Amino acid sequence: MNSLINKQVVLGVTGGIAAYKSAELVRHLQKIGARVRVIMTPAAQEFITPLTLQALSGHPVHTELLDPQAEAAMGHIELARWADLILIAPASANFIARLCHGEGDDLLTTVCLASHCQIAVAPAMNQAMWKQTGTQENIAQLQARGVKIIGPAQGYQACGDSGPGRMEEPDILAKQAATLFDSGLLAGKKVVITAGPTREALDPVRYISNHSSGKMGYALATAAMEAGAETILISGPVNLSLPDRVEVVSVVSAQDMLAAALEAVEGADVFIAAAAVADYRPQHNADKKIKKTADDITIALTKNPDIVATIAALTNRPFTVGFAAETHNLENYARKKLLDKNLDLIIANDVSDKSIGFNSDDNQVTLVSPKQVESLPLMSKVSLAKCLIEYISTHLIA
Repeated sequence: MNSLINKQVVLGVTGGIAAYKSAELVRHLQKIGARVRVIMTPAAQEFITPLTLQALSGHPVHTELLDPQAEAAMGHIELARWADLILIAPASANFIARLCHGEGDDLLTTVCLASHCQIAVAPAMNQAMWKQTGTQENIAQLQARGVKIIGPAQGYQACGDSGPGRMEEPDILAKQAATLFDSGLLAGKKVVITAGPTREALDPVRYISNHSSGKMGYALATAAMEAGAETILISGPVNLSLPDRVEVVSVVSAQDMLAAALEAVEGADVFIAAAAVADYRPQHNADKKIKKTADDITIALTKNPDIVATIAALTNRPFTVGFAAETHNLENYARKKLLDKNLDLIIANDVSDKSIGFNSDDNQVTLVSPKQVESLPLMSKVSLAKCLIEYISTHLIA
């Protein structure tokens, strides 16, 4: 089955006996990765309670167009912007007519009008209503506008009739919803990425760290998410906005990052070590601030765990990618790191060039794998991240 990982679905429920199936539909959508928000019309609430769908979706159900609390933040516009897909199931003959004629007299029709995303409709009505010329003309007009019509199915109906008009079963609707999206280069894959610096405490106020901004790792997390992957970002302390639709695990030290990586990498297909992990940490972390004295002080350091090598040494390891930030002999040091740590790919960059690398929005890298070396031109870290995800996905398939 195609995946809905990273996709956001607004499920619209209108009045009809088939509304009881919407509860099962929420579960099917979530099972294949979708994040679901529910809108119910007043008629729908006569057949199933908002509390039921709230419990299943894990979010409050939206029912009112003019909800003062929600509208303080333009709630219907936010829902329209949030959605990648609006799926109306069941869609009554009345709702189909109002959608066809561009009405916006309740929350669901208003969200449909305000949205630029794909809309899909699952009709559910008496077989005679479905066959009516007016209904068929409305359906034709919606299809001409790009609205996807799913169903209806044939069969026995609640009124005792038999024929076309039954809402398609929830599992079929979920599968059809998934086909409305490009699967993505990493659809169905799990990607774990580390980003940013680590901080190794000397005392409660001081630490050892480096100049990593985390921009490359964050760009990679966004690119992996956009490629359809379930993405976990393990981030050291940075001043960046959290990427959308990515699970973020915040850590401070190298030991914290290793523990988080070992937990997150379970079942992962790709591990990308983009973090700039401190090589050493103080042997002793003072529990009180170290006071300044007239004499020099000596701080003993001990080696930090090698996170990427640890992951690469796992029995069922993922495709493992490391970074090499070097100031000279770039390719030689990168190849040595690749072999010593048993990696699948090294992304090497020259941090002596102040126009790229740490804190810069741009980067220029060399890709070193066991079989080839490929240099990429200077580009933004956002563009580079997309190139790297495409490169990694190609090698995963190979």
